[in-house]
Amino acid sequence: MKVLVVDDDVVSRMVLMHLIDSCGKFDIVEAEDGLDAWKQLEGGLRPAICFCDLRMPHLSGLDVLQRVKSDAGLAAMPFVLVTSASEKEVMQEASSAGAAGYIVKPFQAEQVRVHLAAFLDQAAHGHTHQAEDPAATLKRLGINAERLLVYLNGFRNQLTAARADLETLLGHGDQAGAQARLERLLAGCVTLGLDGAAASLQGLLGNGEPAAPVPRLSDEAVQAVLADVLRAVEQQATLVRASDVS
Repeated sequence: MKVLVVDDDVVSRMVLMHLIDSCGKFDIVEAEDGLDAWKQLEGGLRPAICFCDLRMPHLSGLDVLQRVKSDAGLAAMPFVLVTSASEKEVMQEASSAGAAGYIVKPFQAEQVRVHLAAFLDQAAHGHTHQAEDPAATLKRLGINAERLLVYLNGFRNQLTAARADLETLLGHGDQAGAQARLERLLAGCVTLGLDGAAASLQGLLGNGEPAAPVPRLSDEAVQAVLADVLRAVEQQATLVRASDVS
């Protein structure tokens, strides 16, 4: 599993690479700045996830992020920005541009680990990725791998927005609104072949029988399930990129 680390500061780059290595077995690829990273990505590098410094010459981390998200073959790749604690306004812009998150210097192992959790040994985390084989999804939807990655990235963005919206809906006691939102997300999981994620959402909504009462939704339970759904999307995108399908 490839992880791309981008930082023009060689010491920071080495520290981050060491922390990634301590989290599990990864094939770490390094880039000395944003321009170097983009050249490698243009040349065919397809990492499972990218950690990229925000402040760099030639191409900033935000510049690289915007290029990645505008490229259909790369858009689904989780992109984590490396920043300082004083750059929160920039991070809000990055989040809107599609960043999966950020870590703050000086690095802490747990900051790094949380972004790698989806790619670590699944058994160690008590989670098994259950999803349709990417080739079967492509055939069922009549699309190619590039288009499927676009769909997965769009669904990831929808999930990210839904987490905040559902917190607001449940905070206002709008159970019906929250249920409707979750049902749309369930439909997305079914369409994309995310079988395990669909089952988790269905568990929140009850057994699906018309006469059965819908369980009362709690924000804690909803957020936990959506975190698993996001992880499933990222894992499926990784499988698509790694599969020899078109």
